[in-house]
Amino acid sequence: MRALVYEGVETLTIRDVPDPVAQDGEHLIKVEAVGICGSDMHAYLGHDARRPAPLILGHEAAGVIVGGPRDGARVTVNPLVTCNVCAACLSGRENLCPIRQIISMQPREGAFAQFITMPDSNLVDVPDNIALNIAALAEPLAVSWHAVRLALAGLHPAMEQRALVLGGGAIGLAAALALRAMGVQDVVIAEPNAGRRAFLTDTCGQEAVEFAEGQFAVVIDAVGYAATRATASALAAPGGAIAHVGLGEDTGGLDIRRMTLQEITLIGTYTYTAQDFRDTAQAIFDGRLGPLDWVQHRPLEEGAQAFADLRAGTVAAPKIVLDPWA
Repeated sequence: MRALVYEGVETLTIRDVPDPVAQDGEHLIKVEAVGICGSDMHAYLGHDARRPAPLILGHEAAGVIVGGPRDGARVTVNPLVTCNVCAACLSGRENLCPIRQIISMQPREGAFAQFITMPDSNLVDVPDNIALNIAALAEPLAVSWHAVRLALAGLHPAMEQRALVLGGGAIGLAAALALRAMGVQDVVIAEPNAGRRAFLTDTCGQEAVEFAEGQFAVVIDAVGYAATRATASALAAPGGAIAHVGLGEDTGGLDIRRMTLQEITLIGTYTYTAQDFRDTAQAIFDGRLGPLDWVQHRPLEEGAQAFADLRAGTVAAPKIVLDPWA
């Protein structure tokens, strides 16, 4: 099969690799659409030791089962593989499984390829009226759905429902959509890139600003740099909640004194539970997250250029989805 292989810092190559072989309980899936994630970009830049070269990246996938009793089924893929027997899994917090694995991270190759294999429990059936390139957005949308759900759970019911999202990429935009789907209508996205800010406003119908002002019951940090953490801890309202999603850099930024004196909750959020993934997929199918028409599509063969364009900051769209068969 053809695959886009990460071979070193800022180096991606299309080449032929062996087809994957489904093990017991798994399905072979023809990948029809796969998105580029921020974590793929971290690996591309050499910033993720969990993704050493050579490796097939990509984990935001949807496709069609090939062979077996479910041949032809259209599915979106939960890429997080867990044991299903530990305390975390049995309590519905599969994302905290101590032996969790995710495709695109050793030892599991990713979905920038024509085929992948996945356990049956990681697949959600996609209705015929939903395009697979839309269904592939379930994974990044689920990341934000999970973060928003946890942040809102930490608020006092009497607090003003006002939210700030830091970062207007796919996770930030998805957080804004999830906030509205969960009943928060006053949502602002802070995005410094003028082109992306215009895209968020004109194409996505979002309120996007360069710098946010005021106080917010919920702050979603979809960037994860010291500067955004400083903004989050400065603008979170007393009694508010910060959901930290981004993994930009490890340290710095938080005003711990203010957060302590104002009882501001900081929640680190990682991926999603299996139920979050299913709930997000259903929200897509029901249209509760909008038309999701803000995606740029390219063939897998142009994947290296897509990464270079993202690196250069010349892509206004929050998400690029690659087609391995184009």
